Amino acid sequence: MHQARKRFGQHFLHDPGVIGRIVAAIAPQPQDRMVEIGPGLGALTVPLLARLNELHAVEIDRDAIRHLQELTGNDPRLHIHSADVLEFSFAHIYEGERLRLVGNLPYNISTPLLFHLIEQRERILDMHFMLQKEVVDRMAAAPGSEHYGRLTVMLAPWVRVEPLFDIGPGAFKPPPRVVSTVVRLTPHEQPLAIGDPRHYSTVVGAAFSQRRKTLRNSLKPFLDSEDIVAAGIDPGLRAEVLSPAEFVALSSRLAAKLL
Repeated sequence: MHQARKRFGQHFLHDPGVIGRIVAAIAPQPQDRMVEIGPGLGALTVPLLARLNELHAVEIDRDAIRHLQELTGNDPRLHIHSADVLEFSFAHIYEGERLRLVGNLPYNISTPLLFHLIEQRERILDMHFMLQKEVVDRMAAAPGSEHYGRLTVMLAPWVRVEPLFDIGPGAFKPPPRVVSTVVRLTPHEQPLAIGDPRHYSTVVGAAFSQRRKTLRNSLKPFLDSEDIVAAGIDPGLRAEVLSPAEFVALSSRLAAKLL
């Protein structure tokens, strides 16, 4: 039996009830252009493949790939890409068509992977992932709540975040030390117009780098109080109460200053 590898952040799903619930949430249709990220030992791969005309999978662990090939009898409908998903481009899969992504994402790369995927959002129809509950809470948080932060605001312009249900540690081998959540991410048809993403990232990063400081102080290297007021925002506020649209206003102000 293949052993989970700590360096890959592997926790293999094995609970049939949970697997069935995840597949039902994804609701795969035969013609869907689906890609599984980190299929591992195939807990989701097999039931997905049973419902699809074909399935692509991206896996870094060569031992897991051999296991998948044996498990599926080298089914020609399963196309396995041996690659690090953080460096993987989806451009050549079903060129010109939008993809449905699914996966039990390794905890150690979940946040950078989300940003990597958002860069390729024009090719994505939706995403269904298992992530740490703590991460999903941050992704879906409302302004002013305890979990609201940089991750929330950096995702908000691009995707709608919909937590679906939690999964306890016992559904995985080895069991993680945290609760997981299945989340659905759907790219907005009309993304928030943020202008230059670098300016947006700069403002958001600075504002949340010292959460207890007011915008007047945290944004001082980039915007003074007059700039913040000109963006329609009180400089005495803290980052966690601002909406994504207000961060857009601040980043637009920064862009205007740099012209």
